[in-house]
Amino acid sequence: MTDECQRTGTSPLTDPWKAALDQLHQWDPQWAETSSKVSANPWVSGVLPLKLVELISIGLNGANQNSAATRHHLRSALAAGATRDEILLVFKCVSVMSIHSAVVGATLLNQEAFVGDLDKAAEERERRLKNPGSTPACDQLRAGGQWDDAWSPVLELAPNWFDEFMARGRDLYNSTVLSAKEVELLLIALNAAGRRQYEPGIRRHLKAALRQQATVTEIVEVLKLCVIHEARASLLNVPVLAEELAGVSGERLASA
Repeated sequence: MTDECQRTGTSPLTDPWKAALDQLHQWDPQWAETSSKVSANPWVSGVLPLKLVELISIGLNGANQNSAATRHHLRSALAAGATRDEILLVFKCVSVMSIHSAVVGATLLNQEAFVGDLDKAAEERERRLKNPGSTPACDQLRAGGQWDDAWSPVLELAPNWFDEFMARGRDLYNSTVLSAKEVELLLIALNAAGRRQYEPGIRRHLKAALRQQATVTEIVEVLKLCVIHEARASLLNVPVLAEELAGVSGERLASA
């Protein structure tokens, strides 16, 4: 563990994973040791600042609704010097990622819906086109080079609602709480995370991060964090297995 980790009290594998890792050491010590070493890498490599590692970890666990892990990384981020506003910005980034459900769904809907149904939906789009100011947030994102053409199906089908939603995302880019490079690295992680993998978003934020002078090595560290947190989610099942095995053993003893 690095001196900084020791100073802040941060450990890459403590609660809520300690019980799982202790059990795994009993069953398969080699796998447990390898898992510990791999999981610790982004915390000890020094490639990314510890605070940013913890902020990204908050985002990844928050997106997966792992409240115990999120609390652990909240405490670690605060110990590493993160502020309330920085953590709130992470929460906001996680929130806007939810639009991917509508983006994928609207694209498929355009492909599968009958032409007549789409014509009815297009009436709202025609009204919007006659009033260019009705989607100011989307227009601003386009003007700033931050628009993603993959969003267009949602804009066409629900222009007013989508513009209101994207106004929230626009504000993330206007924030000075984190640097532009840090925001892009965070968004790479949230787009690349296993349960939310969204290739257009990964590519867009990769390009944006490189424009903000992020290095390939820094981006690889972000991708490592995506893998590690997915693997840790599985690790939490080890104590559950131990409990069930104990229950089965107890039943067998009771019936013997």
